[in-house]
Amino acid sequence: MKYLLRLRPILAPYGWQILVSLLILLLITATQLVVPSIIGNVIDYGLSGGHEGYLVTAALVILGIGLLRAVLSFFQSYLGAWISQHISFDLRNRLYNHIQYLSFSYHDRMQTGQLISRCIEDVSSVQEFTGSGVVELVQILLLILGVAVLLFIDNPRLAFISLLPMIPLIVVTVRFGERVGKMFYAIDQALGSLSARLQENVMGAQVVRAFAREPYEIQRFDVTNRDVYDARVNILHQWSRIMSTSHFLVAFSTILILWFGGNMVLNGEITLGEMVAFNGYLLMIAEPTRQLVWLVNTAGEAGAGLKRTFDVLDLQPEIASPPAAIVLPPLSGRVEFREVNFRYQDETNAALRQINLQVEPNQIVAIIGSTGSGKTSFISLIPRFYDVSHGALLVDGYDLRQVDLPSLRRQIGIVLQTSLLFSDSIRENIAYGRPDASLDEVIAAAKAAQAHEFIMEMPEGYDTVVGERGITLSGGQRQRVAIARALLLNPRILILDDSTSSVDTHTERLIQQALNTLMEGRTTFVIAQRLSTVRRADQIIVLDQGKIAERGTHAELLAKDGLYREIYELQLRVQESSEPSVVGS
Repeated sequence: MKYLLRLRPILAPYGWQILVSLLILLLITATQLVVPSIIGNVIDYGLSGGHEGYLVTAALVILGIGLLRAVLSFFQSYLGAWISQHISFDLRNRLYNHIQYLSFSYHDRMQTGQLISRCIEDVSSVQEFTGSGVVELVQILLLILGVAVLLFIDNPRLAFISLLPMIPLIVVTVRFGERVGKMFYAIDQALGSLSARLQENVMGAQVVRAFAREPYEIQRFDVTNRDVYDARVNILHQWSRIMSTSHFLVAFSTILILWFGGNMVLNGEITLGEMVAFNGYLLMIAEPTRQLVWLVNTAGEAGAGLKRTFDVLDLQPEIASPPAAIVLPPLSGRVEFREVNFRYQDETNAALRQINLQVEPNQIVAIIGSTGSGKTSFISLIPRFYDVSHGALLVDGYDLRQVDLPSLRRQIGIVLQTSLLFSDSIRENIAYGRPDASLDEVIAAAKAAQAHEFIMEMPEGYDTVVGERGITLSGGQRQRVAIARALLLNPRILILDDSTSSVDTHTERLIQQALNTLMEGRTTFVIAQRLSTVRRADQIIVLDQGKIAERGTHAELLAKDGLYREIYELQLRVQESSEPSVVGS
């Protein structure tokens, strides 16, 4: 319930629509409450008294009430749906917007499928409850309250007897409501895991088929799907028990009215019409009372969805611009690591230790090291994807923790071997960092990245839509589009991976030309896989177990006969005779 109450800020902009909706509900409830009394008068005055004209009048009044209720119900249904759609729209946008600013450390430990489930499934459960559940719940409560008041005004003793079975029904419903939230939270978690399993399988479809592991993946999905099934069956079991109890208690109330009310009629304490009206009022709340259990069920599902939603919304981004952040001017590109240590959240060992490094503007820094040596961690600190655990990282003398994040990241270009492209046109992908760029600027960047020729061979040219993650392009084509994207941004600091191991010789030559163009006049940090890159570098940083093991130029490090020499002999020397002739130009 506390999570449902937290919807108030989202409901606030729709205050007058909610107020109108409540007024319509009051009118609908009032029209319902009139009918049993009219029927009672028909029996006592129209039938018993022989007033035939009253029967016609009563019929016309009931018909008018029915038409009025139909009109009011139409507007109520429309308003309820309108409000719920706006609430789900706002809540989903708020959740998505918040996810955009959550830190990489959060995404490192959160499954993508869980986030997708929260944005879709959980928000949909809130929409369903706010669209129909809340309306019906308020209407039922108004109806029960109105009926109880009328019954006690008419005959307190019979009202107390007839409503007595409602007390255990309310107790049972409340207890069910206390349990159902936790049950639906378990369902939502299981659905999130199911989404994560499906998303992972779809993205890894090529690997699954390559290793003929379809039966294994089917079995894994079945286990996760079974968790969802078991959780839902558990709720259905509890819900069916409550529903059977509610049916019995409502029927028992009818029996009490017929027994005690019948005796009162025989004793002349009330008329037959009054007893019929009394029973009509009770039957009027019988079905809504049973629906109350379903509404508690729906509220529990919405509450669980909101809990998972607010679990995300309540998280504060670990990486954010500080108050009074410094908006960076155009950078010259000087970068300095001062006694930097870095450790990932929940990890015991540091990924980087005692990193001290000063890089002057326009220098090229090649980063070399074995797998797990800390290369990715090193470059991830420069755009402040993570904060250093100790020490400081400065750009042009500014501590990154004190600067405005957008003003920093707009001046840093990143091109990795696995650079992501979006399911959009090639033009939109190249202009992603500069949406206002003209077509001429996009084409110029593509030409410099050696991408213009293959783009023009495509059916729609620059308007060709690439598939999800750029899957319709080859690896080399994706990399050149990513290079064009970085060129158009015109960053002062560049981070790239020069690996071209997955492409043919011709494509490799084109990529190397594009990379050479991209690196000109920029401070560049490159995870070096190519001999040409390390030869060209002003500094080579050799990382080993998170520490700088060696630094210097290619010639200096070869002369030391240390770790770099070992890497050179194992990985780089073989490129001596195969380097493209354009490299280093």
